[in-house]
Amino acid sequence: MKNISEEKGFKKIYEGKAKILYFYGNDESRLVTYFKDDATAFNGQKKGTIMKKGEFNNAISSSLFKLLKSKGIDSHFIENLSEREMLVHHLKMFPVEFVVRNFTAGSLAKKMGVEEGVKLLSPVVELYFKSDELGDPMINETYVKAFDLGETKDVEEAKKIALNINEILKDFFDKNGLLLVDYKLEFGILNGKVLLADEITPDTMRLWDKITLEKVDKDRFRRDLGGVEEAYKRVYDITSNI
Repeated sequence: MKNISEEKGFKKIYEGKAKILYFYGNDESRLVTYFKDDATAFNGQKKGTIMKKGEFNNAISSSLFKLLKSKGIDSHFIENLSEREMLVHHLKMFPVEFVVRNFTAGSLAKKMGVEEGVKLLSPVVELYFKSDELGDPMINETYVKAFDLGETKDVEEAKKIALNINEILKDFFDKNGLLLVDYKLEFGILNGKVLLADEITPDTMRLWDKITLEKVDKDRFRRDLGGVEEAYKRVYDITSNI
């Protein structure tokens, strides 16, 4: 698992459950994101390894960032540096996760007392405060101002971008035999502009086969369904054609 950043002695500034961030040499305006094979679920309570996940996720996320760029949606992505590393702009991140849902699944199905797989009449956008210690509690826009989590106008812009992304990704995956059930996005600010950040991968999306409704994402790891690597490889193959 070659790590150019480690080899070059780049300064590590953050290590999370799935990625490591480094300053790009002495340039603190850019970061290197290194994708790991580590897998976690249920706020870190379940841990494991998915072989080649880092390579798959780096490639998948890069391809989807490029797709969105071609549709007029900018992100922090600059270029790939290796099979597991991408170069990105260093943003001022919102401590907020934006979850977009098109079908009921996971917590939404439980919360609303319905079975999984019900198509929503319109997309749902949920906000969560990023805090592993607190279990990423759900919040709304009023929390953003009250707790100084970002500018209200920027969060509203991020929600608007998230819904635009939703239409693009739904269409892309539909044409490739998959349903985009739900997914998580993160955003940050660069020079006053709201940009998409983090990653878009099977770690952060729920994708189901259109015909069989077979899960093609990290739920295969969460629920011990097997075939995890094959699911990631399927998404990798699809996005490699972008």
